[in-house]
Amino acid sequence: MSQDTPYVFDTSAADFDQLVIANSHHKPVLVDFWAEWCAPCKALMPLLAQITESYQGELLLAKVNCDIEQDIVARFGIRSLPTVVLFKDGQPVDGFTGAQPESAIRALLEPHVQMPAPTAADPLELAQGLFAEGRFSEAEATLKALLSEDNSNAGALILYARCLAERGELDEAQAVLDAVKSDEHKAALAGAKAQLTFLRQAADLPEVADLKARLAQNGEDDEAAYQLCIQQLSRQQYEAALDGMLKLFMRNRGYEGGLPHKTLLQVFDLLGNDHPLVGTYRRKLFAALY
Repeated sequence: MSQDTPYVFDTSAADFDQLVIANSHHKPVLVDFWAEWCAPCKALMPLLAQITESYQGELLLAKVNCDIEQDIVARFGIRSLPTVVLFKDGQPVDGFTGAQPESAIRALLEPHVQMPAPTAADPLELAQGLFAEGRFSEAEATLKALLSEDNSNAGALILYARCLAERGELDEAQAVLDAVKSDEHKAALAGAKAQLTFLRQAADLPEVADLKARLAQNGEDDEAAYQLCIQQLSRQQYEAALDGMLKLFMRNRGYEGGLPHKTLLQVFDLLGNDHPLVGTYRRKLFAALY
C-alpha cells in the first residue's frame, strides 16, 4: 500500500476490509475506483484528494486500481469508471459515477461527514471576515479586544476606524486614522480615508430618490449623476457607483476638474486590488482613457 497522506491511500483486496470497512465504523471512507487508461479518473482524483484533505481527518479516501484489483471490482459490481462510493458503518451509503464538480461532491458528503470545527482564527482575520459580511458591531468588538492588548496594530486600527465610520462616528474614525503612523498599510489607510470622505459628502447631498428623479428627467444631469454615485458609495453599493462614475467620466471627463477620474481611483483604494470589481473597472477606465 502506498501512502499519499494520512487521509488518502491505495487499497487492495488484502487490506480493503481493514482500511475501508473497519475504518468506516469510525469515520466515513470515500472509495475511488479508477484505472490508468481512464482520463476522467485522473482528472477527478486530485479533486477528491483536495476535498478529503479539507475535512482534516474527518473523511478518508481509499483508491482502488481496477486494472489490478479485479476481486474488489467484482465484489461491488463496478461497471463504469470513475465510480466513487461512500462507506459508513461498514456499508455503502452513497456514491456517483463519472466526473462531478466539487459542489456536487461536497453536497453528497454533507449529510455524512462533519466539517472540523474551525481553529481559533487570528483576531484581525476574524474581524476582517466579520466586516466583509457586514457584521460591523461584532467586528468592532473583536478589534477592541485586540487593540486593548496592542494599540499600535495598524491593520486593526484602520479596520476599527471603518467600523466606527459605518455607525456614523466619523470624527472618531478620523481621529483613529490620524493616529496610524505605519507605512506598511498605505493602501488600506487610503481606502479607509476614502470611505470617510464619501460618508461625509453623502451627508450633505440630496436624497437618492430625488437624484434618481432628476436623472429620469435629464439623463445628462452630471451633478445628479455624480451625487447619486457618492450616495451609492456611502451605502456600499460599489458596482452601481463604479458603473455610474465610469459613464459620467466617459460623458464628461472634465466634470468639476476631473472629479469622476479622481473618485474612481479613490474607490479602487477603498476596495483594494484583490476586489473583483477593481480589476474589471480598472480595465474599463484604461480603455476609456486610451
